[in-house]
Amino acid sequence: MRRRDFIALAGWAALVCPLAVKAQQANKVYRIGYISAGVRLNSSVLQDALSGLGWIEGKNLIYERRYADNRPERLPDLVAELIRLNVDVIVANGTLAPIAAKQATTTIPIVMTNAGDPLGNGLVASLAKPGGNVTGLSLMSPELAGKRLELLKEIIPGLTRIAVLWNAANPYPANVFDQTKLAAGKLGIEVQSLRITSPDDLDGALEDALRQNAAALIAVEDPLTFDNRQQIVTFAAKSRLPAISGVREFADAGGLLAYGANLADLTRRAAGYVDKILKGAKPSDLPVEQPTKFDFVINLKTAKSLGLGISPALLARADEVIE
Repeated sequence: MRRRDFIALAGWAALVCPLAVKAQQANKVYRIGYISAGVRLNSSVLQDALSGLGWIEGKNLIYERRYADNRPERLPDLVAELIRLNVDVIVANGTLAPIAAKQATTTIPIVMTNAGDPLGNGLVASLAKPGGNVTGLSLMSPELAGKRLELLKEIIPGLTRIAVLWNAANPYPANVFDQTKLAAGKLGIEVQSLRITSPDDLDGALEDALRQNAAALIAVEDPLTFDNRQQIVTFAAKSRLPAISGVREFADAGGLLAYGANLADLTRRAAGYVDKILKGAKPSDLPVEQPTKFDFVINLKTAKSLGLGISPALLARADEVIE
């Protein structure tokens, strides 16, 4: 082959090869593994957000969804299933799911949707530079524990004793419980611990709140309390117990108050991480982000049923008032 013909062929190959690679990527169907310690949700937030970024289920994306049904001991087996399916990315909801995923793989990218304290739990080396194969969104906002107590105190001025319902099988609620105790000490409020580890513990824990004369209830947000929020809210209403949690869905279900990070916003932002990773970004190069959107919801209907007055000033501060 003559030299100039070789050069021309080489130039043509250099032009065609990137186009061929792009065409191959465009035609590839990626597999997303989604895992949660909780139950299956009727939510399409992640799917809708990814669709808006061009990732369409059945066209260039397949979802493999796994739920532990609040039995965290099932998580390792569920993660192993996703690994055997050779998923391209694992999207892990909550705290326990990404912990289980990281323990099982150091190569498949893991995107957290709302992990509590990913730094303290060893999921990442730092928020700015995660390192390894884990990145995504953190739910952690330690100051919220004190603010929830302040809201309860504003509505119930003589509040001196509260019960805190928290999942001891999850390190995030344990952290929030500790933060709540610290804040309560400064406000002169006594804290009663309602420690649970499974749905089977709920009835006994809630009855303990009544036996020990708690004047209000805080349900620390995690998949266990979230999935059983209707049972918790129904008990609180029947027992005339003002209740607050960190997720707006709690107030939607009939709880008095909700104040915390917007979970749907965190999930939508997690879709952006998946998009970047599927396009070639490394999890280790994507900083972990924290909540930026918070919900303060007052259920005025519940307040009236409990005989509690809500000041106009507090109502004006709420993002939403349910009447």
